[in-house]
Amino acid sequence: MFDVTAFTADLEGTQPIPRCKAALKNAGAYLDGQFHAGVEAGDLIRLRARFMDALLGTLCDCQQWPEQFALVAVGGYGRGELHPRSDVDILLLVGDDSESCREPIESFLTLLWDIGLDVGHSVRSVAECRDAAASDITILTNLMEARVIRGSEALMAAVSQAIAPDNMWPIGEFFRAKMDEQQARHNKYADTEYNLEPNVKGSPGGLRDLQVIGWIAERHLGVAGIDDIPSGEFLTPDERRILQRGREFMWRVRYALHMVTGREEDRLLFDHQRALAELWGFEDGDKLAVEQFMQLYYRWALALGQLNEVLVQNFDQSILAASGDDELREINERFRTRNGYLEVIDPNLFRQYPPALLEVFLLGAQDKSILGIGAPTIRLIRDNRHLIDDHFRADPRNHQLFLDILRSPYKVTRQLRRMTRYGILGTYLPEFGRIVGQMQHDLFHAYTVDAHTLEVIQNMRRFQKADFEERFPVSSRVARRLPKIELLYIAGLYHDIGKGRGGDHSELGAVDAERFCQQHGLLQRDTNLVVWLVKNHLLMSAVAQRKDISDPEVIQQFAQHVGDQHRLDYLFALTVADINGTNPNLWNAWRGSLLRQLYTETKRALRRGLENPVDKQVWIDEARNAAIDILEYRGFTLEELDELWQERGEDYFLRERAEDIAWHTEAIAGHHDKSQPLVLIRSSNDSSVANATQIFIHAVYTPQLFSRVCAELEQLDLSVHDARIYNANDNMTLDTFFVLDTDGASIAEDGARLRHIKEHLSRSLGQDGGKPSVVQRLTPRQMKSFAIPTETRMSVDSIKHVSVLEVASPDRPGLLARIGQVFVEQDVVLQAAKIQTLGERVEDVFFITDEDDQPITDPARCEAIQQAIRDRLDKQL
Repeated sequence: MFDVTAFTADLEGTQPIPRCKAALKNAGAYLDGQFHAGVEAGDLIRLRARFMDALLGTLCDCQQWPEQFALVAVGGYGRGELHPRSDVDILLLVGDDSESCREPIESFLTLLWDIGLDVGHSVRSVAECRDAAASDITILTNLMEARVIRGSEALMAAVSQAIAPDNMWPIGEFFRAKMDEQQARHNKYADTEYNLEPNVKGSPGGLRDLQVIGWIAERHLGVAGIDDIPSGEFLTPDERRILQRGREFMWRVRYALHMVTGREEDRLLFDHQRALAELWGFEDGDKLAVEQFMQLYYRWALALGQLNEVLVQNFDQSILAASGDDELREINERFRTRNGYLEVIDPNLFRQYPPALLEVFLLGAQDKSILGIGAPTIRLIRDNRHLIDDHFRADPRNHQLFLDILRSPYKVTRQLRRMTRYGILGTYLPEFGRIVGQMQHDLFHAYTVDAHTLEVIQNMRRFQKADFEERFPVSSRVARRLPKIELLYIAGLYHDIGKGRGGDHSELGAVDAERFCQQHGLLQRDTNLVVWLVKNHLLMSAVAQRKDISDPEVIQQFAQHVGDQHRLDYLFALTVADINGTNPNLWNAWRGSLLRQLYTETKRALRRGLENPVDKQVWIDEARNAAIDILEYRGFTLEELDELWQERGEDYFLRERAEDIAWHTEAIAGHHDKSQPLVLIRSSNDSSVANATQIFIHAVYTPQLFSRVCAELEQLDLSVHDARIYNANDNMTLDTFFVLDTDGASIAEDGARLRHIKEHLSRSLGQDGGKPSVVQRLTPRQMKSFAIPTETRMSVDSIKHVSVLEVASPDRPGLLARIGQVFVEQDVVLQAAKIQTLGERVEDVFFITDEDDQPITDPARCEAIQQAIRDRLDKQL
């Protein structure tokens, strides 16, 4: 048993500072030990508040105070809750003669700081408390939770009277202000419980959501706090259990965060997530321990977020009813709306007619005037969701209702999110229930699997709206001509549903998708399409981002796999929606241009007929002839062009546009000092280069050149998104880099910066230089938390007679320059490269040879090259 007096008995007398420090240390160690022993966090934070009361009270007694004074605990401390490293918030309440308190206040606060307490304090009179609370609702709520530790209870009673609802902030104003405050706070965390690094206090579903309920209850019902809300209309016994268990979980998480970090830390940062997963006893298995812990966290956050929603609606309806503003509208014989919120007419409806558990969401998707579902009906949904059993799932009426939701005109994603929030979607589709709250412990995926899935469907819905045409011009046109849009939604619903089970999630999801389609009576050809989409949902992005889509053989191979325009359209829409739903920072104009190029070329191949593949030489001749047309107009002869191009390989004419070939050629012809590099820069709005800036370099080949260029680009705060390397037999190299700013923004309009880049590269590359100066910026904290080992793979391309080296690794400063250094050290010649930065991850492909321009086939040498790259990159992390 925690005995406060055992820690505070010896604080008075001489040398109070070391004694107080010892008391704080001993009490903290004791409470932490109790935490490890399994004592509930709620008991521990209350014990800590009691200990702090005794400590502050004892120190307060050492001062000479006037009669009109009170030491008051406010905020969370006022509620009697104090986490290990939380600020100790106090109010020094003074009477009219505030001057007589100045000296003891200064002495008291100095003592608190000297003993190491983080104190949040204010000094106010009753009148000042009243004025501050009237103008700032945050101060009002702090004072609502105040309690006297030492001093005049009458002073505090005067404050309580001054801030009462009859005198300021009546319940209607208070409620609206708190809802605005809550929405602003939720928006700060993207309005989702599923933040990658949630704040246990402030994020949706966090402790602050429960505190808001307590404040409203105190103001509206006159109760002391959330624990005193009476059972019945406002809080059911089941909700009380959720509240108490969920709050204890969140308290325990917050206590552990403070304990393991040694500071007031409320953010569940990635490295802290691992520490807490260990504290909770999770171990790696089919799912990582950290993923198991975070799934538990997200499910509790979802439950508490739902509880906040229900109780807020209850208070809202109660406040409206008190003002006589209820507005009723009958929808059908089962449902009506009250003030825009859907409710059942008969509370026994779901028990008597279980299909209404789906119908309630269908009505919300068919009538855009319906704002949501009323709190009493949400409770009934939750209390009756057990009726969704195998018999319910086999009922054709329910199959039709679910498909009708997907085919509805309004708020489809919002209904699916509500179905998830209220436990209906995961119960109707148990396979979806398994992914609710399942995090993907990397920086590539910004959401849990279920949140990502619903975000993908939201993107599919956006393709239908005029407001998003500018962002998704091609996807919008493609999606609008899909004959059955619900098939796209079903594919989106199932594309990642197999994650977390081990094995290929695409194959596992395809099995679930086929079962769903068959159970819901879809035509066989529609079933086949959905299954194919789920199996192949990663294919289009992989081809666009990792293969040379300027090569007609790559296009032909992809077109053969797709088979027809119908599949291509669905796959394109699914791919764009998936990338945008994975990470908001992942989609940019460059990535969009790659997918559009692959879509367009594949469409042409399908229209031409798969039995009529285009000859690679035809593409080469078309590019050459188009460039000749441009250059002849500028005075070049065929003989001059043949001489300039005789060292150019076929890849150059396959991958470069005629306009760029002409641009390069004219510049090279006019550049007479071959010992100095030629640097060209331009930006274009052409779809093939999107908003990226092209940097073209023609220079004498040296093994260090690629590494030097990459190092210089990084020093210039540029991020490489594609690199095309062409080495010629005349000992010259022609390289094209497509770059954006390091934050992903275009630099196309910044003329001064473009000139600076050109001048810097011309100067630095023109100097004799050995080993490049690799950028030494610190690796970002989040990437350090995901120090995933670099993956490499080597193979031989027998057609192009090169070795293909694939490198997948977390991105970090100087990565390309370091890989280039390894090539130099290992006597590797870089022939070409395809650089792809996917959010915080890179998947780069390098086409390399030995010094004799032959593929590297010796297994020992291949392994040595790969090991050197892994060592160099992983050592940096």
